[in-house]
Amino acid sequence: MEHIRTPKVENVRLIDRASPRKVCIGTLYLTGTHTIFVENTSETRKETWILHSLVCGIERPPATPSGCPLLIRCKNFQVILFLIPQDRDCQDVQLSLLRLSRPERYGELSCFSYNPKVDPEDREAAWTRVDLRAEYCRMGVPNQLWQVTHANSEYRISDTYPCELYVPKTATPPIIVGSSRFRSRGRFPTLSYYCRDNHASICRSSQPLAGFSARCLEDEQMLEAIMKSNPGSQFMYVVDTRPKLNAMANRAAGKGYENEDNYSNIKFQFIGIENIHVMRSSLQKVLEVCELKSPSMNDFLWGLENSGWLKHVKAILDAGIFIAKAVAEEGVSVLVHCSDGWDRTAQACSVACVLLDPYYRTLRGLMVLIEKDWVSFGHKFSHRYSHLDGDPKEVSPVLDQFLDCVWQLTEQFPCAFQYNERFLLQLHTHIYSCQYGNFLGNSEKERRDLRIRERTHSLWTHLWENREIYINPLYRLDHSQTQGVLRPATAPYCFKFWKGMYSRSERGTVPQQSAVDFLMAVKEETQQLEEELVSHEEKMAKLGRLQGKGTQTKVSAAGKNEDDETAASLDYTGVVSARSPVQQGELESSPLILPRDTLKSSDPDLSVNSDQESGVADLNCLSPIGGEESAKDPYSEEAAYATA
Repeated sequence: MEHIRTPKVENVRLIDRASPRKVCIGTLYLTGTHTIFVENTSETRKETWILHSLVCGIERPPATPSGCPLLIRCKNFQVILFLIPQDRDCQDVQLSLLRLSRPERYGELSCFSYNPKVDPEDREAAWTRVDLRAEYCRMGVPNQLWQVTHANSEYRISDTYPCELYVPKTATPPIIVGSSRFRSRGRFPTLSYYCRDNHASICRSSQPLAGFSARCLEDEQMLEAIMKSNPGSQFMYVVDTRPKLNAMANRAAGKGYENEDNYSNIKFQFIGIENIHVMRSSLQKVLEVCELKSPSMNDFLWGLENSGWLKHVKAILDAGIFIAKAVAEEGVSVLVHCSDGWDRTAQACSVACVLLDPYYRTLRGLMVLIEKDWVSFGHKFSHRYSHLDGDPKEVSPVLDQFLDCVWQLTEQFPCAFQYNERFLLQLHTHIYSCQYGNFLGNSEKERRDLRIRERTHSLWTHLWENREIYINPLYRLDHSQTQGVLRPATAPYCFKFWKGMYSRSERGTVPQQSAVDFLMAVKEETQQLEEELVSHEEKMAKLGRLQGKGTQTKVSAAGKNEDDETAASLDYTGVVSARSPVQQGELESSPLILPRDTLKSSDPDLSVNSDQESGVADLNCLSPIGGEESAKDPYSEEAAYATA
């Protein structure tokens, strides 16, 4: 709070950048974690919450007769424009946000002050929702070929690896230790994915310290152990995800790549994914294209092509396809690495997993995959997504590109994925938001030292409890796309520009509806009508039973003629009751539930962040229509595992 120069500014205008004439007037508040804009309209009092940890840039364009503009750029590509009456207030807000949006230590991040109304026991249980031991068991390990090694217990070998790792049973501790000394940052080859159908595996590591001529017997034995853990194959692939020129340049620094002459029965493959600096520059060019005012078709297409973004996305998808084909079609194990094994390696391995395993195309499965291949294996979240004020050269959209690859696959296989675009966008927002503790730090060790589980909340439980808005209505368990391996087309015309991700500022403060939103609305409406139909059928059956009892009573008391008249009367009454105008009206006038009304409370586009505690309702909570969950909820945890 000591960094806030002006806590409140009145008569501020929020400009819709898509429709500049559309202006909302309200009051701007600055708190320790959020900038809050509250509209003055008495009917709605709509609020826009901006997490300071999501802010990546604050600009002050030239003043106008109407006031002083303040442009706020967010890491999830939203852009918000305020018009502040006084220049002094505008300057104070800018200076406050510059400091508040650049925390210098972890304790300043919002996740350590975020305190929703959750019981301590539930908060602790939320961190066990994603269990990596259970995930490896689902894959079928440990088994007679693979085992858990505790060689990295207390992070003795590599402080960027998890403490529990899976290696071939024939890989003894001396082999593991020797291999780790020959690999950058001690990141020796270890299991990422196991295919129980043919025993092929995907392993990952960092580059070897090979230089021009160095070799390591233990590292050669480690790769041989991985190859022999797949009895159906006589060789294995080593996939270097870097361009060959980059890998050769690293040899001058004493690193490089494996020499095929020193390793028996391996086939080497370069993929050609560019480094983090190229990707950062490419994304910046994409965002510049998206902010062009009324660009011509030629300008937009030239700018998109010049950025090279879709070319980079294609390269990552090509890497995943090569690995998936090797495992599924050839039955060959693969070792994947880049330089340090936490950026391009994570991209290639996780894309291959999505292609190979239908489980990772479910909502819960994608959570598990990100936890396994990104969080536990030491992706540098704090550096890549600028959680703390640090070196801007370390920032790069690595996980953004993986989400883009998944979105490209959802476009080609619309029935294969349980989650929708909204889920991917929400994931992207919270990678940067620091509202939850899942993506803090650069390794498992750092998160343990920060006591993340004791001091913060888990994103996975929040997403799971609101899963109804993230479900793809086209997803079907019995669909051919849902089963087996995905084989996407990779011709250039198959790749699309993800407008929903990169052009959020184009839509202004009001999100546009998509076809999926309408499908979800129809699905919810259908569910309501089916529930009402069941209720009416139960009432009709009850009336039928009452009619039968009434007929028997009349027959015994007054004889057959009276019984006939009463039965006819009861039959008429029963029909009227079952099809009464009131009940028909309830069915016919049931309103269509449109996403703009019912889903906006959880839509991250309505406010940059809508989770709050300071007396304002939590906009991220949306319960299923049916009230309590059904015992046969198709999206339950058990059902999610059943899709594997």
